[in-house]
Amino acid sequence: MSIPHQLDHIVIAGPDLAELVDWFHDLTGVRAAPGGAHPTGTANALVALTVDGEPRPHYLELIGPDPERETEQLPKTFNIHRLKKPTVITYAVHPLGIEKVAEQARARGVELGPIVDLERRTPEGELLQWRLTQAPLPPNYGLPFLIDWGENEQPGMTGLPSIELVSFTRIEVKPEPLQEATAALGLDDGAVEVIEGKGSRFVLTLRTEDGREIEI
Repeated sequence: MSIPHQLDHIVIAGPDLAELVDWFHDLTGVRAAPGGAHPTGTANALVALTVDGEPRPHYLELIGPDPERETEQLPKTFNIHRLKKPTVITYAVHPLGIEKVAEQARARGVELGPIVDLERRTPEGELLQWRLTQAPLPPNYGLPFLIDWGENEQPGMTGLPSIELVSFTRIEVKPEPLQEATAALGLDDGAVEVIEGKGSRFVLTLRTEDGREIEI
């Protein structure tokens, strides 16, 4: 299957970031690079995604509680406070003009939430700033959020450890509502395919360096 060109990153969340990074390494042989901490009490580690062996502006974000956060309470971002294991939770797209896409979706009855400014510092101390749509409550994680990296280089193109992306789909018992909501975004080449199946979940397939296909 084809991979949407406007795919930005896929989010895998878990209740402990170090354990999440170890889990991914044990599964794929790839150790995610430290990304940085967010003001929301989360921190991440990153893996670039290639397609057919070629670099593309896509990456995996492994995200969990910041071990240096000031409170013991688990962050609510991406439902981390409720997760018991690593979970492919949602994804982001980087269309041209996130304001236009958000307004278009709103006019069609799909609310992606306000566009907010976020930032994090890399382990090297560099401040990264970006804008994204913040989903209203309760969030529909089956829909992508929109992201604009501004003048920053897209993280997937910054020399991260990498793994090949084979496929990424959304499974729904009744796919029509999510299909309609996704279509309302008007993304010609951004959203993932929503197909019928058991449960409500994402299916992510990666290919390791030794040719094994890993389904998460």
